[in-house]
Amino acid sequence: MFHITLVRHGQANTQARDEVEYDRLSELGHRQSGWLGDHLRDSDHDHPRFYTGSMQRHLETAGSMALAADSIADPRLNELEYFTLSRLMQEQHDLPLPAAREDFIAHLPQVFTAWHDGIIEGAPETFAAFESRVREALDDIAAGNGPALVVTSGGVIAIAMRLMMDLNIATTARLALSIMNTSMHRLLPIGAVLSPVLFNSVPHLGLPDRHFARTHF
Repeated sequence: MFHITLVRHGQANTQARDEVEYDRLSELGHRQSGWLGDHLRDSDHDHPRFYTGSMQRHLETAGSMALAADSIADPRLNELEYFTLSRLMQEQHDLPLPAAREDFIAHLPQVFTAWHDGIIEGAPETFAAFESRVREALDDIAAGNGPALVVTSGGVIAIAMRLMMDLNIATTARLALSIMNTSMHRLLPIGAVLSPVLFNSVPHLGLPDRHFARTHF
């Protein structure tokens, strides 16, 4: 049966303070990705079509998954520039970039709302443009034949869910915060419309000695 399975990349550089520093997997991120690849092979999940964003963390995740299918890199599946948006929010609206990861729980919704409302001057792309490229990428993948696996980022997955479920921006931001590294999210056509049938699934992290690897950042 045709479906699209979205995968968030493995844990990236948690010490990063800009886009370049963040765009590489941590050692744990490589392990998470390897475990996911093992799970997909062991459970005989067949995805003849394999897509990734073109960012380093996407390509490293796909490489560590070590699946047989060759991947196709599509920059439309790349993440929003969160650090850049955060820097602009600090400069223009006096909202500092959090020093602690837990502070992102309040920070991310404020950034998403300001971006959505168009009050961040000089943003690298508008919210509407980001949403449009995600929609176009998913539509193109959906037009193909057979199940597709897509390695991307949390913001892209959150926007995909927003598009499928008509979510408001506050709910979309909360959803983005909940998405775990190497989690799977499946879209299935119900009638003529893609609908979510799986969210934040991490069966490869289900063993007790892997619970520590259920990371959000």
